[in-house]
Amino acid sequence: MSWTEVLLKLISAYLLGSLSGSLILGRLRGVDVRQLGSGNAGGTNAFRAQGWRFALAVVLVDVGKGLLAVWLAQGGVAEPALALRIGLAASAAVVLGHVWPVFFGFKGGKGAATLIGALGMLWPLVLLPLLVVWLLTMMLTGFVGLSTMLGAIALIPLVWWIAPDADRMLWLGTAVSIALFLVFTHRSNIQRMRNGSENRFERIRVIGRWLERGR
Repeated sequence: MSWTEVLLKLISAYLLGSLSGSLILGRLRGVDVRQLGSGNAGGTNAFRAQGWRFALAVVLVDVGKGLLAVWLAQGGVAEPALALRIGLAASAAVVLGHVWPVFFGFKGGKGAATLIGALGMLWPLVLLPLLVVWLLTMMLTGFVGLSTMLGAIALIPLVWWIAPDADRMLWLGTAVSIALFLVFTHRSNIQRMRNGSENRFERIRVIGRWLERGR
């Protein structure tokens, strides 16, 4: 496979990532979710601004394009090691497209759902442990952003323990990059948590409320 072919695959992944679910579906409703709520074009703000049905559709689009980008990029690549590296590069490209979409003024979402889709195509085994970390954090704190960041950080020890020896360092570098990137894209959430203005999902914060009652 030539470098030109690889470059075309990565450009295609970026352009696919730039098809933001919330912004495309929002236009069909006549709304721009970036003008509502937190101003973010992701699933959480879509839920708060337009309800769970709209948010579910947004998440399905954003997860789906992560899956599709990796699947298309790995198509025709027979050698497993090369397919993994191209898949990882396509994952980065589709997430960059989601966060900085060329079709929507380079103002998109935070990348978590699209990363889930890409990981689901590359290594679905890691998704369940990350989901457990995400759910436990949500039930303890009610903060979506914090749950997402901790889920990403949990990927680092997970890949260290279970990644194949041949790919461990590659996956470890990928996990660190994912964690740092999601902390960066959630920096506004960190600031709101620091000043006490971050929104909570109180209905999900069952562990946190139970612990408070027990004090």
